[in-house]
Amino acid sequence: MRLLPGQDNCLCLQRELGVSWDVELYGELLKIGGGKERMTAHFNKTVWPAKAPKTDEERKEFIASLHKRKTELFMALIEKKLLPLRPGVQRLIDEALGKGVKVAVCSTSNEKAVSAIVSCLLGPDRAEKITIFAGDVVPRKKPDPAIYLLAATTLEVDPSSCVVVEDSNIGLSAAKAAGMKCIVTKSGYTADEDFVIADAVFDCIGDPPEGRFDLEFCANLLQKQFVS
Repeated sequence: MRLLPGQDNCLCLQRELGVSWDVELYGELLKIGGGKERMTAHFNKTVWPAKAPKTDEERKEFIASLHKRKTELFMALIEKKLLPLRPGVQRLIDEALGKGVKVAVCSTSNEKAVSAIVSCLLGPDRAEKITIFAGDVVPRKKPDPAIYLLAATTLEVDPSSCVVVEDSNIGLSAAKAAGMKCIVTKSGYTADEDFVIADAVFDCIGDPPEGRFDLEFCANLLQKQFVS
């Protein structure tokens, strides 16, 4: 589930590197799962900054240091509550927790950043009931289903009884490959992506009086599956 609008934000690398990602470019790079993977793919496709190391191992460390700094900046925004949750996220989570439904956040973003979002924006009471799977917890990131399969195994639930809320094609592909139902809530970055395999598509989860779907809708998706 993507909790924030543009959760990863546009990344502007350190000014002395002479590299910046604008909104359009970042939208394209979001097709690659994982922040470190995005940076590496971008530099491999274009050109590595002059100040970047030359060996593969040193470049991994270089990318890791850039990603660490980006995470620190992002977490500072979260802790100051300068970025809001997407509409309906808190409502749907409260509905699920209130019914005893297991809730997890599965993200390719850095684990510290995801934990900060959950703790700061959803509050510690909700955070202690939500399991987080993020960052490098699996060797292959979305669209690979590994993170969703890990979540199902850890929470001891059958993938076919899970409903995922995603906002991108790579997330949708990961969820469906894991054998889960998937609702897509499009973002500004992913509005034009192909979601034909989704079980439902909305612009957001939404809050009353403009709520798009609720926990009952999710349950009905599973019920249709078992009936058919």
